[in-house]
Amino acid sequence: MTRSVRRTRRMLRLAGAGAAAALALSACSSSSDTSGQSGSSNAPASPKLSGTVTVFAAASLKESFTTLGKEFEHRHPGTKVSFSFSGSDTLAASITGGAPADVFAAASPRTMKTVTDAGAASGAPVTFVRNQLEIATRPGNPAKVSSLKDLTKSGLKVVLCDKTVPCGAAARKALDAAGIELTPVSYEQDVKSALNKVRLDEADAAVVYKTDVKAAKGTVQGVEFPESAGAVNDYPITALKNGRNAEAAQAFIALVRSADGQKVLGEAGFLKP
Repeated sequence: MTRSVRRTRRMLRLAGAGAAAALALSACSSSSDTSGQSGSSNAPASPKLSGTVTVFAAASLKESFTTLGKEFEHRHPGTKVSFSFSGSDTLAASITGGAPADVFAAASPRTMKTVTDAGAASGAPVTFVRNQLEIATRPGNPAKVSSLKDLTKSGLKVVLCDKTVPCGAAARKALDAAGIELTPVSYEQDVKSALNKVRLDEADAAVVYKTDVKAAKGTVQGVEFPESAGAVNDYPITALKNGRNAEAAQAFIALVRSADGQKVLGEAGFLKP
């Protein structure tokens, strides 16, 4: 092979390698540019939340929602969650009366209906948890209460939630199912008030939610009864038209319904929706 032919072949190989390298650099640059454009167009930054989100919630949600409120503030620096915990019917009356709130979490669909019928809800409410009744007694159960029927014992001081309150309506349903007539020493306007009567030794027993017995951390003792299975309350939640922070309201509801929110609620004793 002549020297000139060898030189020609060597020059062709060098030219081919150079073209391949140029092509690879071009492809890499193109890929990098496309990636950058894709990131900016397909993943826009979510709007930063700020300000206060006001949440009206059933008294039985106090412990779990307080935990979720702190988590919300941690996830969204610059926000604050302001809670109002009370009987669901009291809160519903405040909302329909014009009280400014961003979120309403009720302990029964009937109470929520008061708000939706008044046109105060923004969107359709959704059930996020359920709750079951339990009898709360003093630690050690000195009155030896083991059933709903035991609440009729002579001299036993029993407290119920008022029938207008979800826990009271559920208790009435369970008592009716058991065919029991009960005369309590008082009717309370929310479940925490009913529970506190037992904690303060002002009553021997109260019909409350399992979650409230658990939240009492040993200051009362819980007694399950079979009729409670037929009186489980669904808890709906919704954003409100009269709210002042719609974006934060939706974000708080999303947290409540998320896996993290459901874990907190489940650990508090709430049932899945």
